[in-house]
Amino acid sequence: MAAAPIGSYKDEMPVELSPLPPSQGMEALKDIAFGSIAGIAGKYIEYPFDTVKVRLQSQPDVSPPRYSGPLDCFRQSIQAEGVRGLYRGISAPLAGAAIENSSLFFSYRITQELLQLTVYSPTEPLPFSGLLVSGATSGAFTSLLLTPIELVKCKMQVPSSTAGKKPGPLSIIGSVLRNQGILGLWRGQMGTLIRETGGSAAWFGSYEGVSALFRRRRSSGLPESTSTSEPAPLPLYQQMLAGAAAGISYNFIFYPADTIKSRMQTEDLLHTGRRSFWSVGQTLWQQQGLKGMYRGCGITVARSAPSSAFIFSIYEGLRYYLG
Repeated sequence: MAAAPIGSYKDEMPVELSPLPPSQGMEALKDIAFGSIAGIAGKYIEYPFDTVKVRLQSQPDVSPPRYSGPLDCFRQSIQAEGVRGLYRGISAPLAGAAIENSSLFFSYRITQELLQLTVYSPTEPLPFSGLLVSGATSGAFTSLLLTPIELVKCKMQVPSSTAGKKPGPLSIIGSVLRNQGILGLWRGQMGTLIRETGGSAAWFGSYEGVSALFRRRRSSGLPESTSTSEPAPLPLYQQMLAGAAAGISYNFIFYPADTIKSRMQTEDLLHTGRRSFWSVGQTLWQQQGLKGMYRGCGITVARSAPSSAFIFSIYEGLRYYLG
């Protein structure tokens, strides 16, 4: 039987079951498996653009800047390292994409079910505000898993200041543990938390909102006799449009938090000292203003639209045909 769309309650679930039905474990495995597959596919699409974004965010505060813009960063990167250089460090992000998306979809569904059991009616779909809360909660949980992975990714993406072989993920992790201890792996956690909490609320909220508009528009043109208890999935192009809107919302609104996080995770602590999230943000604002906060945002939004479109479409497709 096809799974219900994201955000809807499964009518076929018997009301007499306990809050943790026997199928809960299988549903969790599906969220993890399908979210991982969708996340990995999306990461392959967006990674070169993400590399350029990180390099733009973390370039030194000199005038003129090392890169004049995204296209110049692409050109210099390809000249120096070839196309493979744009995929440098992708092993950690692939793991991160699998963890991030499986965690997001899993915790999003779990939070919805908890809200239905404790706050709202278990027989009615959640209101839009409940979906936003579910998205924010899933993002907050996922941020704890993401920060160490993104720290390794960012350190691998920036150009090395010294000649010779560049360090790999294990070498970077070892260096952080030796110099900063285990908590050093969570440097930039505040930025990840802000980005993921607000961004995930916007991500799921935009997808749910646009999808609801498409469903309402479709149902308004159908006779009442054709309505069903479980709506049919949206056409692929509508799923992708909703996913693209989600990606744009996620990245644009809370982009400054991601910029500060990237600078924290790539700066040389021997020269700058251990600065807080707010200290790094204040320095960036004083030096570059709002423009510095949104450096690299254009290319990030451009790559996030197709990436999120594929992530949601792949997840929904797997849920419908295999769920």
